[in-house]
Amino acid sequence: MAVYLSSCQNHTSTQDHILTQYFKDTTSGIKSGGIQMVTINSPKGNFKVWTKRIGNNPSIKLLVLNGGPGGTHEYFECMESFLPVEGIELIYYDQLGCGNSDNPKDTTFWQLPRFVEELEQVRQALKLDNTNFYLLGHSWGGILAMEYSLKYQQHIKGLIISNMMSSCPDYGKYADSVLAPQFDPKILARIREIEAKKDFTNPEYMELLMPNFYAKHICRMPVDQWPEPVTRTFGKMNNSLYVTMQGPSEFGIGGNLANWDRKAQLKNITVPTLVIGAKHDTMDPNHMQWMSTQVQNGSYLLCPNGSHMAMWDDQKTYMEGLIKFLKATSDG
Repeated sequence: MAVYLSSCQNHTSTQDHILTQYFKDTTSGIKSGGIQMVTINSPKGNFKVWTKRIGNNPSIKLLVLNGGPGGTHEYFECMESFLPVEGIELIYYDQLGCGNSDNPKDTTFWQLPRFVEELEQVRQALKLDNTNFYLLGHSWGGILAMEYSLKYQQHIKGLIISNMMSSCPDYGKYADSVLAPQFDPKILARIREIEAKKDFTNPEYMELLMPNFYAKHICRMPVDQWPEPVTRTFGKMNNSLYVTMQGPSEFGIGGNLANWDRKAQLKNITVPTLVIGAKHDTMDPNHMQWMSTQVQNGSYLLCPNGSHMAMWDDQKTYMEGLIKFLKATSDG
């Protein structure tokens, strides 16, 4: 019993030390609540992007990349209920054109290679390196995370690819062969009719998609019950950015990412990598499991009750798996 009590006391002492360090403010000057605006240099001028740190952990700093393209960091706010108590530092980042960051309102900025270089400038400004830098990319953020890793993985300690396939053409095939047949045939026919006319601003298009697609494959609950951070994110979507890169259709990708495919290059990713998929996702969970076998040091987490935003609709599985990966790779 004495040994057990001693063990418990040591664990408590260690956890208390971690949390004491976690809430220690390491900044100087005026306190900003962890917010840091980062200057992004470009041939067309300089712009500011918004970042925010929550907590302080010298060995685990998790930077999250939002989806869209054109979404915001806000739908990651659920992580605040899980990561701080584990002593994991969380870093929000609104990409250029998104949320609290500057918006150049110039579609020539919406190119994948430019976003990669932007992310590298953010990493440098936040002083992240391969002793502490964990990169989580969700959806479009997963594309950006893969591209960044293929060029700059020497700066990363661990990679999390969440709910994103490694091929946009393969996603289009999955949408047509697996997702579309799940629709009521009459509803699908009407959606296809609207798409054929390129009448994407027709309110009926989203009225059909929200209950029949979004509530089943994006965030798996009735839309009127979606968590506030999710609806807030969708309410701030940069549609110009979204359409330029993703395209207007929800069945496949038709923007400048249409031909993006990195299946053959996954083998070049050497850092510890967690791939997260979900049974009801818009993305093929079998493809994502395969991805985890192609990177050199991969593991796979399936969220059996989740969809594209599994951090909300299969929260326990998602968060426990993420935390386990972060701690296991941080320890060695």
